[in-house]
Amino acid sequence: MAIIISSSSLNLLLLLFSLGIVASSATVFTLQNHCAYTVWPGTFCGNGIATLGDGGLSMAPGASVTFPVPPTWSGRIWARTGCNFDASGNGKCVTGDCSGFLKCPGGGEPPVSLVEFTIGRDASDKDFYDVSLVDGYNVGVGVKAVGGTGDCQYAGCVTDLNLNCPVDLQVKDSGSVVACKSACAAFNTPQFCCTGDHSTPETCSPTNYSQMFKDACPTAYSYAYDDASSTCTCSGSDYLITFCPN
Repeated sequence: MAIIISSSSLNLLLLLFSLGIVASSATVFTLQNHCAYTVWPGTFCGNGIATLGDGGLSMAPGASVTFPVPPTWSGRIWARTGCNFDASGNGKCVTGDCSGFLKCPGGGEPPVSLVEFTIGRDASDKDFYDVSLVDGYNVGVGVKAVGGTGDCQYAGCVTDLNLNCPVDLQVKDSGSVVACKSACAAFNTPQFCCTGDHSTPETCSPTNYSQMFKDACPTAYSYAYDDASSTCTCSGSDYLITFCPN
């Protein structure tokens, strides 16, 4: 049955929309765990608009979860591994830990693979997104735009970097490599951290370590000024975020 809106009601609706009182449709994030093990995704909103999934949750292998994301949301999502939480949500993760809480009050502890988003104001505005290895790597992750317009590139790191991580970047647990540090975290020098005399795009170039990340994962950020080949845009899209993508 058709729904009829009077001209006066329609004018009121348009006025409320123009004032921002009626929100546009939310973007939808779908998280999938294709890893052979449980991951504990963490989420952090950088502009205080909304916390997705209360900041953290558990996802068994094969699990999927969906979140509505409001316009202008900006933040990050990552996978934690090897976690153990009590009934109150207190505990510890081997990688990606966020202050010992299931529901993260802030970002994850490096090294960690990050998904970063800034959502546009409406369906005609651009969303910006990337997968970043600037803080190191712990789990493969991919971002696929669904139903949007524009470039809408795939962003991600499908290769398991833990398998070929250089010895001086390795993080081990029980004898196994569980994460791969960034060169900045490992050596803390201006050259690797893009600080001091290396704090501009002109003075901070790729290193052998960041190039190794880039060769393995061409669509992921490998160092601080890797914008040109790593920042993706799309308009009016939903997003599929997959841990351990094929």
